[in-house]
Amino acid sequence: MLKASGAAAGAVGIASLATPSVAAGGGFAHPGLLHTRTDLARMAAKVKAGAAPYTAGYAKLTANRHAQSGWAANPQATVYRGAGSPQNYATLYNDIHAAYQNALRYHVGGDSAHADTAVAILNAWSAKLTSLAGSADRFLAAGLYGYQAANAAELVRDHGDFELGRFQEMLSKVFAPLSDDFLVHHNGAVVTNYWTNWDLCAMACVLATGIFCDDKAQVARAVDYFKHGEGLGSIKHAIPVVHDDGLAEWLEAGRDQGHALLGVGLMGTFCEMAWNQGIDLYGYDDNRFLKGAQYVARWSMGGDVPYTANTRRKGAIGGWSGSETATQAAGVDPNMQRPIWAMIANHYTRRRGLSATYLTRIAARTAPEGGGGDYGPNSGGYDQLGFGTLAFTRDKATVTAGTPTPAASASGGASGPRPQSAATAAASASASPAGGDLAATGSNDTVGWAAAAGITTLAGGLLLLRRRDRARREVQ
Repeated sequence: MLKASGAAAGAVGIASLATPSVAAGGGFAHPGLLHTRTDLARMAAKVKAGAAPYTAGYAKLTANRHAQSGWAANPQATVYRGAGSPQNYATLYNDIHAAYQNALRYHVGGDSAHADTAVAILNAWSAKLTSLAGSADRFLAAGLYGYQAANAAELVRDHGDFELGRFQEMLSKVFAPLSDDFLVHHNGAVVTNYWTNWDLCAMACVLATGIFCDDKAQVARAVDYFKHGEGLGSIKHAIPVVHDDGLAEWLEAGRDQGHALLGVGLMGTFCEMAWNQGIDLYGYDDNRFLKGAQYVARWSMGGDVPYTANTRRKGAIGGWSGSETATQAAGVDPNMQRPIWAMIANHYTRRRGLSATYLTRIAARTAPEGGGGDYGPNSGGYDQLGFGTLAFTRDKATVTAGTPTPAASASGGASGPRPQSAATAAASASASPAGGDLAATGSNDTVGWAAAAGITTLAGGLLLLRRRDRARREVQ
């Protein structure tokens, strides 16, 4: 496996304190994936008050064609992704994004027609979908659309018409098994064959399904893989070298910009879902993810970054094998975008009060963030749920580093036949508290999306992160 060497290795240190138990104190908080009840109330209150930048973020949502009530689902019994199959996976990701966007729009705007639309879409799929098939890309479909489907469903899980049990069964029997199997067997390939984002989407699916289905063992497996997994998606393999200047190399920067951005977005998604259940992975290993995200942000804006040459083995176990060496960070297009930065920047600068100059700059460049359908027609434009300007912009909170509080579940959800929208909830709107090359398959249709117009390019400059007191006891 990849190792840091020399001075860089000395900069890597794992905090020695115990990790809090998964969902300590009982069951999981709901809603509690990417959005908590407090988050939804904050969005609704800010939009109602006409506060920037929430209004601009909400305008992006309401303008998206997927966010319109009455969207008609087109469920399939089998979804295919990959070469050699009758690919129809675009139908699935378009419907999932429509369900998510309608559910989010309901919570912010209060119109029950959007909740009804989201429920109708999700119920249609859980009534029909039985399998995911295709080439190795079926594992990408399971991971990406599994975590996204769970997030859409989490927003309407208390709706009187939502088939909760049936949806849980679909996630547990169709999506999660493929993702679990990939993390164990990697499609019969050597463990480093598949790049970082393959592991990360599988990890996100396993974690989201575990939380949605109240399966503590599944959540524990996902969290353990993040920390100690053998594949390239675990944090020390995704971010193999930490430098003294506060930046840490992102492995897939040696591959290309699009996949590196995908990986950062997926790791941020994983950390956010865990945080909302009281598990701090954002701060794990002395904020290692912060350092990796800062690196990718600086590099994506055209800044120079170091890159330590690494060689990964690839191929099938007992079959074809080879190796590939990346010697430098790939070239970048500073105009390429994915809607990933608002969530990460707001966590570190607002929740935790840390400096993150490059994250702050790139988040400003890409605001207001849209979602699926706003970043091109190909599947790469649907890899993240998006709308981070609306969903993750936070007032600066007075915080101390420590254990996050699991999301409050109010009293188990709204009473009556529908969930209570955040627009009408009484919850506070204040900031949240603390054979060939197998790797040649995959999400290679990433496009370089145009930068948001009117955003002034900000000058670079090397950030020296404030050194944390390494003697301080911080729960990971």
